Amino acid sequence: MATSQNINKKYPKNIGIIMDGNGRWALKNALNISQGHKKGVSVVKNIVEESVKQGIQSLTLYAFSSENWKRPKAEINAIKSLVIEAINEQVPELKEKKVKLKFFGHISDFGKKIQDKISFAENETFSKDSKLDLNVALGYGGQQDILDMVIKVSKQVSQGKIKLEDLNEESINEFLSVPVNEIDLLIRTGGDKRISNFLLYQIAYAEIMFIDKFWPDFTQEDFAQCIDNFKNVSRRFGKRI
Repeated sequence: MATSQNINKKYPKNIGIIMDGNGRWALKNALNISQGHKKGVSVVKNIVEESVKQGIQSLTLYAFSSENWKRPKAEINAIKSLVIEAINEQVPELKEKKVKLKFFGHISDFGKKIQDKISFAENETFSKDSKLDLNVALGYGGQQDILDMVIKVSKQVSQGKIKLEDLNEESINEFLSVPVNEIDLLIRTGGDKRISNFLLYQIAYAEIMFIDKFWPDFTQEDFAQCIDNFKNVSRRFGKRI
């Protein structure tokens, strides 16, 4: 008979990552901030590759938060350029590997050029039998997403389209912008130990791992180690095992 310890040694299906430390990595290496973000994009490619190799169902990345608009204009413009550059460079390979790309958040704030590029990327990589769902948060904030959800639900209830008694933890998900309903493992690089307004509803029972390395230094081996550590965690979800 399998022991409870063996039963709980499972792979995480859905992983979220707060990719923190690009700027500090750049300053540490006497580079400008935009070079740090560019290096961070190259790391994403490696982590996506490892996710496919490990059989992960979805990978959700925090690329640009709603609070990041407070950063210097030059840095924001560099990030916008990187979004377009990354799509141009990586979409063909993502399509070949059957990685389905989905962006979420207040995308409209980035302007029509990026909106059009995102639509192109999502259409090009769409697959009903994808090997990995790659979700990218742009202009996203967990509190704002919950507020948006409350407004949408309130309108639906006031218009008689749904009943309050029909609402539950699962049905609310369809009113949220996040493409995945729950996160099993949340990883944050950069050394800080906070959630920073990311996937607040979806991480209710996520295992959280804080990594001291800056994102540009995070390797496929580090990622694989996080997955291995997850497999050894007993996930009880409030139950007694």
